[in-house]
Amino acid sequence: MVSAPESQPQSLFDKLWNTHLVQAQSETTPAILYIDLHLVHEVTSPQGFDLLREKDIAVRCPERTLATLDHSTPTLPPDKDGRRPYITEQAQRQVQTLRNNCKEFGIELHDWDSPSRGVVHVMGPELGATQPGMTIVCGDSHTSTHGAFGALAFGIGTTEVGHVLARQCLLQNKPGSMRINLDGRLGNGVTAKDLALYIINHIGMNGGTGHVIEYTGEAVRGLDMESRMTLCNMTIEAGARAGMIAPDQVTIDYLRGRRKVPQGEAFEAAAEKWLKLASDPSAYFDHEISLDASAIRPTITYGTDPGMSVAIGEMVPVAVNASQQKALEYMDLSSGQSLAERKVDIVFVGSCTNGRISDLRATAKVLRGRKIAPHVRMLVVPGSENIRRQAELEGLDKVVRAAGAEWRLAGCSMCLAMNGDIVPPGKTAVSTSNRNFAGRQGKGSRTMLASPETAAACAVMGRVAGVSEVESTQEGE
Repeated sequence: MVSAPESQPQSLFDKLWNTHLVQAQSETTPAILYIDLHLVHEVTSPQGFDLLREKDIAVRCPERTLATLDHSTPTLPPDKDGRRPYITEQAQRQVQTLRNNCKEFGIELHDWDSPSRGVVHVMGPELGATQPGMTIVCGDSHTSTHGAFGALAFGIGTTEVGHVLARQCLLQNKPGSMRINLDGRLGNGVTAKDLALYIINHIGMNGGTGHVIEYTGEAVRGLDMESRMTLCNMTIEAGARAGMIAPDQVTIDYLRGRRKVPQGEAFEAAAEKWLKLASDPSAYFDHEISLDASAIRPTITYGTDPGMSVAIGEMVPVAVNASQQKALEYMDLSSGQSLAERKVDIVFVGSCTNGRISDLRATAKVLRGRKIAPHVRMLVVPGSENIRRQAELEGLDKVVRAAGAEWRLAGCSMCLAMNGDIVPPGKTAVSTSNRNFAGRQGKGSRTMLASPETAAACAVMGRVAGVSEVESTQEGE
């Protein structure tokens, strides 16, 4: 590794970048960065393994690569003959190809029979594979999730997947740095998803482009680990390369006892080291923003990017350019319209953004003792099989089914239209996932992003609504 100067104050990002440099960046060549953990799934990995065969080389560090099935996998159970309902033969081939590649190159794969299989950005932290101070990459843009642990984590392209497999290193130009300080405490009923949508609305879809964002402030320290993962997961939707939160006792408590972290005295030594990972008081950032987190309210999107959002109860804003007008036309909305008028057809709770146990508990809390509207179809999809089992131990699946919703196996599901869980053309979905561009959940689908609590409220009311409206309606009956 290249030794970095320690005399000047450094940000958390600087510290991780500098400690992982194999070769410094020059005016003509990118830096070479060492990668601690490479996460792999079935969709973006085949070309990488083909590159290894083409060059006749092995995986450099198979112990630093972790694979799972998630994107193309159906979330319905197999039939009586054990056949799984893959949407296409291509999806099934992707799964089998990953199996074959992991067997050939000696990589740990969480297959259908693994009790830990799940969405890659949910499973990694659950296993303790994600740890503070690491560099983490995956052929998936929402790798930024892992930055919640004080890791430098970002998505890479399919060609880069091959490079990391072959050399455990990556060519990278150093991004700029940004700090977003969130003053104050989140109000009652306001979640990390609302916080993320508020930030993206404030700084814009390109507000973080070319930067790694570190989140700081009272509101961030008040989040549990699962909420921090939600916030960092959405960082990419502001155009940023990665999102980060410095480790603290919340981080240590989450990681303690997980399978892939050090155990016993070794864990205590690691924890002591992890807690020192923080930006120096006088560290330089290229951009700094402060926001009042106490002003945030439960939020929902109305357009075709996560930056087009309003607080529940607010009207659709006036379109200020042709792009926004086009988005409103696609969503069949008008400036000044009340979203409470908007009928909801489908509700999806799940994904690497909001498919964790706390998200399912929050969903069940809203659904308990209630029924979803007769015209609504609702899918609740755990982010991993570990989460599914925990939820079923707590009886959350029974609450979901009693409300009239569907309970599924773990997977990416309706976050993206490539596994059989699809929103039909022209239908409106309220989704806890991370992207809402035109057709993301199916050709012609119209997606509104929200928290699990808001999504469940919309399912019960059958239209755009907040939890407070559900509760007040029940009290008035």
